[in-house]
Amino acid sequence: MSFESLGLSHNIIHSVKKLGYLKPFPIQEQAVPVILEGKDLMGIAQTGSGKTACFVMPILEKLQNAEVKKDRNVQVLILVPTRELAIQIDEVFRAFTDNLKREVRTMAVYGGVSINPQMKGMFGVEILIATPGRLLDLIDHNALSISGIQHLVIDEADKMFQLGFGEEMDKLFAMMPVAKQTTLFSATLNDKVAEMKERLSINPTIIEIKKEEVEIDNIEQLAYHVSPENKGPFLRYLIKEKKVEKALIFVSSTRSADNLVEKLKKNKIKAVAIHSQKSQGARRNNLEEFKVNGAQILVATDLIGRGIHIESLPCVINYELPRSPLDYIHRIGRTGRAGEKGTAISILTDDELQHFRVIQKKMGKKVTLQRTEDINLHGY
Repeated sequence: MSFESLGLSHNIIHSVKKLGYLKPFPIQEQAVPVILEGKDLMGIAQTGSGKTACFVMPILEKLQNAEVKKDRNVQVLILVPTRELAIQIDEVFRAFTDNLKREVRTMAVYGGVSINPQMKGMFGVEILIATPGRLLDLIDHNALSISGIQHLVIDEADKMFQLGFGEEMDKLFAMMPVAKQTTLFSATLNDKVAEMKERLSINPTIIEIKKEEVEIDNIEQLAYHVSPENKGPFLRYLIKEKKVEKALIFVSSTRSADNLVEKLKKNKIKAVAIHSQKSQGARRNNLEEFKVNGAQILVATDLIGRGIHIESLPCVINYELPRSPLDYIHRIGRTGRAGEKGTAISILTDDELQHFRVIQKKMGKKVTLQRTEDINLHGY
């Protein structure tokens, strides 16, 4: 199946192809037409399955043809459990907006930062990605209204309850109109998620996507424990002393990608980055630089990295861990393809160790953690 067959316009398809996606993920094939028809949907799918684009593409498809509204009435509300997910979804929306018929304003709001800039920036926002607590704070300050939203998306609904957001969600639901389209995604369909479906008075189309199996038997997995201040020096040590000729390095944000490339270049390591904040031309040129013209290192975020194809990639490095075990498997699955051997390296600080244990458990494979205290990193 192609993106054209999903009912998306040329504008959206152009953005999809700019990002390097060749064909829809299974959940996109099933979910996008349902959302485009205006129907309620519940998707049961793991993080890393392509579910974010399931709602991003049809939402932008509709809004690019709608009248611009300059007020504080949000049209699309996306509720998420964590700051990191809010930022990630906002990045996905921005990556898809380059070729729309008109500008569509998105904004991510979350706690842990000053509320004042968020209040000031709310006017004219059409798509709001928010954590429940900060959204309630903004509503209490009369920064926006959700009484007229047309589309509600709840992502990682099961995690909402794990983190104790049930009461906040109930307050928010009471402020919303009954007549709206609702899209709900969860990794599991448990009792709490089923209760949420009843609370929203929806009878959705239910789509469940089984876990995708990625072959990792040909991949040697290595993990190194470092202090935060030694993470960068140890990466440069690995590249130089282990004579890494080509490597795809994954980071968690566009800022991290640019910062890492800058530091590698300062240490005479030829590196380029591809991420959603770079133009199509820059991404294409940097990818070509890595594939053909001698760049040793390609630094990428998960969003863009998932859409690229590199033949015979010998090494993948997790400089920062992904949010989900499935994303980890997709990352390392870039190497060790077509019968070739590959190496996947993770560089971990103390605050990443527990998450890496979760990844190993989900993967069903133990990776021995190697210490680095005795390595002399002076000069790296």
